[in-house]
Amino acid sequence: MRPWTIMPPLALVGLLAACASNSADPAATPAVPASATVVLNGADGTSMGSATLTDTPSGIRLVIDARNVAPGAHGFHLHAVGLCEAPGFTTAGSHWNPTNMAHGKDAAGGPHWGDLPNLIAGTDGAGQLEVTIPGAQLMGGANPLLDADGAALVIHAGPDDYKTDPTGNSGGRIACGVVAPR
Repeated sequence: MRPWTIMPPLALVGLLAACASNSADPAATPAVPASATVVLNGADGTSMGSATLTDTPSGIRLVIDARNVAPGAHGFHLHAVGLCEAPGFTTAGSHWNPTNMAHGKDAAGGPHWGDLPNLIAGTDGAGQLEVTIPGAQLMGGANPLLDADGAALVIHAGPDDYKTDPTGNSGGRIACGVVAPR
């Protein structure tokens, strides 16, 4: 056989091989979980901590590192609007409650997804907490936290009693931060 009759088909095979995709199967590549950050500030602009939120298979994992908070227990909630205007932070709206449950783990028909355990600050004004919100998602699903109007994380002046609807009787809002996707 003559070399010039074999060369065109070999060149075509080489060209097709070069054009083939080497990208991995998207289904085989693990998805990066959705995550968000929060910078908490007091009404006077004082930095009062930060938090991270991450989607997990069991719900949203929230980790907070608070500072400059009065010692003791403080109500700590996710609010339905991503807006934190001082001094009262009322622009953050009500607690995030897309499933219309009662407030508090000790209330019949509670708790809702915006309910979180009390944040305990030590004598140095620092407090840390890690909690998972079962069934909740940052993005996607029927009731994502990060919907069209966003969400905020709020620290209250007093402890949540885990039963008084709708706020847990936890007092004024002393710190607020917008939940920002990253």
